[in-house]
Amino acid sequence: MDLTTAITNFQQANVMGGVQMAVARKILDMQQLQGDATVRLIEAAGKTAARAGDQLVAAATGLGGKIDVRG
Repeated sequence: MDLTTAITNFQQANVMGGVQMAVARKILDMQQLQGDATVRLIEAAGKTAARAGDQLVAAATGLGGKIDVRG
């Protein structure tokens, strides 16, 4: 193997390594976005469940069902 071939191979390996790093970074970024979206979805579901539970308790206890407006 002559010096020119070795340099060319080295440069190709550098370029391929850079491409692989860019692809890996993109994959990690997409996974981060999916993870963030999942967390937001879970938080929203928790808030919805809490609100539904509050409404259920209010309905079961009659809270807010009748207001005495007589003075």
